[in-house]
Amino acid sequence: MTRKERLMAVLRGEPVDRPPVCFYEIGGYSEDENDPDLFNIYNHPSWKPLLKLAREKTDRIVMCYIPFVHPATQVEKQTVVTSYFDDQGRKHEITEIKAGERILRQHTRRDMDVNTVWILEHFIKDETDLEAWISLPAEEIGEPDYRQLLSVEREIGDTGIVMIETGDALCEIASLMDMEEYMIIAMTEQELFHKALQKAQEILLKKTARIAEDLPGRLWRIYGPEYAAPPYLPPYLYKEYVTDYDRELVLTIQRHGGFARIHQHGRQKDILKYTAETGCSGLDPIEPVPQGDVELSEVRKKYGQQMVLFGGLEISDIEQMGQEAFKIKVEEAVRQGMSGEGRGFVLMPSACPLGRVLSENTYKNYEVMIEVAERYSTTGGQNG
Repeated sequence: MTRKERLMAVLRGEPVDRPPVCFYEIGGYSEDENDPDLFNIYNHPSWKPLLKLAREKTDRIVMCYIPFVHPATQVEKQTVVTSYFDDQGRKHEITEIKAGERILRQHTRRDMDVNTVWILEHFIKDETDLEAWISLPAEEIGEPDYRQLLSVEREIGDTGIVMIETGDALCEIASLMDMEEYMIIAMTEQELFHKALQKAQEILLKKTARIAEDLPGRLWRIYGPEYAAPPYLPPYLYKEYVTDYDRELVLTIQRHGGFARIHQHGRQKDILKYTAETGCSGLDPIEPVPQGDVELSEVRKKYGQQMVLFGGLEISDIEQMGQEAFKIKVEEAVRQGMSGEGRGFVLMPSACPLGRVLSENTYKNYEVMIEVAERYSTTGGQNG
């Protein structure tokens, strides 16, 4: 089977020759090792072997975000963005939105050697700020720009597939606040929080419906549900803030033959039934105990007929374990992921390294993932 055929067969619940193996964000496509930008960690020589391995050996799932093009909205006209570099070369960005009589202000920082953005100050500081955000004019979705996604599909060919990225309503609202303020408001101001979710959901559904109709049959990743997972919120609020909203996104995607994959880290045991109630056809990243709180085999037994299971490995193990110990982890993940009957399994870590310099040990453990997956036959267990 080609790598694309293998992934699509897994999504459809059809037999495959071996379990697909994916390095998650690392696909050897989006990471530009030739870009000299000081904030591009992938131009360090230590990344070259891993990016080559991802291109040549993994079942590539390339994440694609689809932008919408439109004339400047009223909110954008009320927004001012200021950027500067501090004396350590870190990039800062301050965004201020005028919302009625209030100014909603966010401050982010990007370090050269770490591939992430730190939020130092969030837009929403209290309930009054959230009310001001809710009162902002509704957004017009404009026209989707599919050029990058279609270009990716052409260029990766039979080596993999694209995956359309979208946050859910909870992700949009929770990310406006620091975790402490978010949890307080979500727990104590549920009516207000639902108003914010409904505002975000309205535009999300319009965008999702447009893309799903124009680009049917693709894999999607819906991120954000983990904001409501234990220990942050109790399971009943996960159902209210995730299940009841994300079900609409999932059904919209599936109506046009797409596959909706829910993304959530951490403890899932007490919320799995509510995740399943969204109707999703995939779940990631199912993290091993003790990072997670449920075995991969248990998830497969209960929900494997509905969902393709992505995961089984923890990024910290890839970075820290020796090859022999890590090999045991990988073999156990494959055994559990392929146990009994189920729609499908994709061997995948929970995240990817964020630092500029990739250690040789980390690279060798990625090689272990490939070696174990390639030895495994779905008809006869492990070969060789």
